[in-house]
Parts: sequence; structure tokens; C-alpha cells
Amino acid sequence: MKQQLKKQKPTGARLICQLSALGALTLAASAYAAPETNAEFDASQYGTGDWGGLRKELYDKGYDFSLEYVAEAASNVKGGYDNDKTARYSDQFAFGLQMDLQKLLGWHDAEFKLAITERSGRNISNDRIGDPRTGTLSSSQEVYGRGQTWRLTQMWYKQKYFDGKLDIKFGRFGEGEDFNSFPCDFQNLTFCGSQVGNWTGDVWYNWPVSQWAARVKWNLNPELFVQIGAYEQNPSELDRGNGFKLSGSGTKGTIIPVEVVWSPTVMGLPGEYRAGWYKSSANAADVYEGADGQPQPISGGDFKEHSEKHGWWVVAQQQVTTHNGDASRGLNVFAQATGHAKDTNNIQDYQSVGIVYRGPFDARTKDDLGIAVGRIHVNDRLTDREKLENDLSGISDYDNPGYVPVQKTEYNAEIYYGFHITNWLTLRPNLQYIKNPGGVDQVDNAIVAGLKLQSKF
Repeated sequence: MKQQLKKQKPTGARLICQLSALGALTLAASAYAAPETNAEFDASQYGTGDWGGLRKELYDKGYDFSLEYVAEAASNVKGGYDNDKTARYSDQFAFGLQMDLQKLLGWHDAEFKLAITERSGRNISNDRIGDPRTGTLSSSQEVYGRGQTWRLTQMWYKQKYFDGKLDIKFGRFGEGEDFNSFPCDFQNLTFCGSQVGNWTGDVWYNWPVSQWAARVKWNLNPELFVQIGAYEQNPSELDRGNGFKLSGSGTKGTIIPVEVVWSPTVMGLPGEYRAGWYKSSANAADVYEGADGQPQPISGGDFKEHSEKHGWWVVAQQQVTTHNGDASRGLNVFAQATGHAKDTNNIQDYQSVGIVYRGPFDARTKDDLGIAVGRIHVNDRLTDREKLENDLSGISDYDNPGYVPVQKTEYNAEIYYGFHITNWLTLRPNLQYIKNPGGVDQVDNAIVAGLKLQSKF
């Protein structure tokens, strides 16, 4: 039965062929799609300006170049696993090119995107906030991770049909770019980006990792659309030396996300509500049970294998007030939740709520203030396994190197103030509180002071 299941899973070569076929059909039909209205060029959003008029000239021809830089500093002010205070710095460069293919080639309503990223630096969460034996569940510097290295993060083609109702995208990109997407203004990972990828990262690869993928979206009306995707699940893409790997070698299966997105206007104010589900076709190890049916710590052998892995998410964002009648300012509220297969995922569920107030002061109309709290709950079966491992070893002293820290629930909170320095530079000093880092009760609650810089050149 296991062999049959493996034969049914698409190989990387087969997935690439399917995407190529979809691309050929899309290109053949592109001349029949409706044109798209382009945004006006705004040189003020770039730190290097208009390049003496060259940048606007290129933009008008269909080339939009960008260089984005994000940097995050953090210091363990109090608590955590290691009270020895220090500061850590991590950053990311993103080099981008977006091409309007209607202007360049006459392909109506078509575009191409290329992005290359580079990450470097260190993370305060790894050894100061969390016990190195477990780490933290979240991260106080969200820009850190997935290998501090260069990566091909985006290389995709997008085509719309039927006056924009049908939207097809294929190439190399990550799930969180379209599914379970969420802004990334907070510095703590608990409130940044696609949360499914944060808690099931062995199958769902968030930015900056990319894989071969296709996404189809159908706009039912201006407020409602549905979408489905197919993404190559290839663990080798996570390796530090595979940032530009294009072959399908190492593919284990396919992850299929589906999502409904509703963007209503409530009392004249915008909102967005997402609900989705994902399934991975790759074999997944059980969290607790061994291949022989006994708890794995007892048998000591391989874990039981399941033929798939799945989960769900919901995201709600809504502006609820204006500021003196200005709809670009005011209070926005959000809530998120995810749930994951209890047999196969270390994180069982996640929830967060928060607010963002844009333009809080008349003298600072483009600043923003954010406050959020979140809960990350470890799978109870993983907790039971860790307890059993300690029982079998006879080690009950937390300070013994052989002790396995028992994980339960981690809580994160953050408050930041965003200084809009210019249209291309924002600074967000923040203060974070982490309760039970790593979900380990014995680790002291921690306070982290951070600073996030977001810029575009």
C-alpha cells in the first residue's frame, strides 16, 4: 500500500512538465485577455529617486526595478534562557524586477516577476531567549531564517482572462505569497506573514524559499474570490546551498492549498477575511507513535508514517474607524488562527489578535502604532512523547544535559511605533514579551527590545 501511494505522488519532473504545459496554453491565449490599468510612477517611494529620469522612462516601457532592505536588531533586556545580555542583528536584501508584458510584448494583462534575496546575521531567540535544546516556537527577528544565504525567491508569469475574472500564475514562488497572506510590519514572527508556514514549515515554505508552483484564482465579484494552488514539496529546497536549484530532484510530493477571500466594505471601511485549507501528499512521520504501533521512545525505531498532512487557517482584518474623517487613518483590528493535523505536526494550533492605528497624530499622519498578542500551542502528543523520554531515561533534573525539555504553550506580545521617515524609509522600534519561550515552563519569561528598518531604493 505504501508503494502504491508513493507511485501516485508527482515527481519534480512531472510537476515541471505540467507547469510548462499550463504556461504554453497561457501564452497562446494571452492576446485575448483584457488590458490592465497600471499605477502611476511615484519616484518618492525609492531612496535612489528617479535616476535622472531614466527610472520613469524604464517604468513607462514596462520595467519596474527595486531594491528593498529590511534590518532587525534585538536585545534580551530581561529573562529568557540565558540572562547574559547581548544584541543581535539580521537583515535581508531583495532585488526585484517586475515586467509589464503588455507594454513590452503586447501580451494583454500579463506580467513577469523576478526577485533574488540575500539574508545574513544572527537571531537573539536561538540561544538567549529559548533553551538551545528546543529553541523558541516563534522568533523575535522574523527576517532571520531559512538559511542565511542567497536565494531565487520569485520567478513567475501571471496572466488574466475574461476582464480579470480568471487569474493564472505559475513559476517559482512560495505559498504565503498568495495563500494565508498577511502583512509583515511587526518584528515578532508570531504576527508576520503567513502563519501556516511558521507552524508547519517542513511542508509549507514561506518567503524567501521558492518552489515550482501554479495558482489559479477566480474573481466571483469585486469583493469575493476563490483560489487553488499546487506547490512542489521538496525539502532539498531548504538546504543552504540550493538557493538557485531549479531541478525537481528530491521532490517528495505536492502541497495543495485552497482559499476563499472576501474583501467587503463595512460602514465605508475596507476589510479582508480569509479561510483556507491545505493538504500535503508527501509521507509524514507520526509525532508520537512508532512504526511497530508502540510509542516511539519505547521501540526506538522509526516513527509511523502517514500518507498526508493537512491543516486550516482563518484571517480577519478590518478597519473600524477613520481619523477626523480621513479613511487613510484610523483603527484597524485583526485576528488569526491555524489548526494542524494532530498525528503529524508538532504545533497543534495558533491564535493571535491585534490592532494597528494608522496616522495616530495630526503631525505624523503616516506613522502607525501596532499592538498584538499570540498563543502557540504544542501538540499534546509531542508533550507526551517528551515526558515519556524523560521517564525512560530516569532524568528529572531540568539542568541535566540529558533532560528533554517538555513543551506546552508559548505566548508572544509586541508593541511597536512606526516612524514614517520618508516614503521609502520606515523605522519601527518595538518591545516584545515572550512567556514560556519554546513552550518550556522552566525558561524565564523574556523581554526583548527591537528595532525594525524597512526601506526601498
